[in-house]
Amino acid sequence: MSIKKLEGGQYEVDMYPRGRNGKRIRRRFDKKQEAVLFERWVMANVEKKEWLGATTDRRTLSDLLGIWWLLYGQTLENGEAEKRHLAKTIRALGDPAVNRLNRQSIARLRGLRLECGIKASTINRDIYRLSGMFSTLIKLGEFRNENPCTGLEPMKETPPEMTYLTKSEIRRLLEALDGDDRRVALLCLSTGARWGEASSLRAEQVIHGRVTYLKTKNGKKRVVPISDVLEREIKTRESGPLFNVDYEKFCERLKDVKPDLPRGQATHVLRHTFASWFMMNGGNIIALQQTLGHASIKQTMVYAHLAPDFLQHAVTLNPLGGGLSV
Repeated sequence: MSIKKLEGGQYEVDMYPRGRNGKRIRRRFDKKQEAVLFERWVMANVEKKEWLGATTDRRTLSDLLGIWWLLYGQTLENGEAEKRHLAKTIRALGDPAVNRLNRQSIARLRGLRLECGIKASTINRDIYRLSGMFSTLIKLGEFRNENPCTGLEPMKETPPEMTYLTKSEIRRLLEALDGDDRRVALLCLSTGARWGEASSLRAEQVIHGRVTYLKTKNGKKRVVPISDVLEREIKTRESGPLFNVDYEKFCERLKDVKPDLPRGQATHVLRHTFASWFMMNGGNIIALQQTLGHASIKQTMVYAHLAPDFLQHAVTLNPLGGGLSV
């Protein structure tokens, strides 16, 4: 065997990938899985004959996932979650050898999943992750063929149902909450923060009327101003985590106030509520984009129709001038 367990608990790869007359490779790892992945990686690269051009890559998608995780995925803050999503997509594909994977097979998978009732937005995200895995492996020199997802257009998505809390619903929610639950709700309603951004906030991130969100969806920090009264309310200590909240219990309180919440929205309605009232109160769409941290203005434009002057010229400049006769 080329992999053996050492007395200290480590695993050693000891192999001659080109035979006994070739170069000997020895490497130690803390986990057996890492040793197995390294052995597969060495053998896959030894078989490549680059002077002949592109070669057949018979590694499975799960093999590539293992290499992606070993060399890159585990360095990501959300790496474990990304790995789980990728593994799910690979299982749905049947974990084929990579030389059998192409745009056609991926497109067929998308169609089958759509027929099973999975939303187009979910399918698009899964394929986007898979494409990202291949792109990373290509950059690292671990995959030498074309990304099989290249040129595959995203599926058309149905705009998600979106709702927000009315003033009376906001009032009832705040009356139903207390302690840290109420403070988190106040913060989300006042800054448009996502639940994860707000609930994980630390005292060090709140200073001089500014909240700095660090654990954001796109990985970029975002600074949002807050009032003095809100700062005094939420900053209950000088260091460490500010809130200790139970997500499930919070959602129960929220659904008591808003029982017709769209499926899968839950606490995200607080973010929608901030953005909706921001525009209804005359806010600027560009300022809203920056506050929410949207990468593209297209994401923010879903709130544009709530502005008081949205397309008002359609009323004043039509042939009847807003009246009932010429």
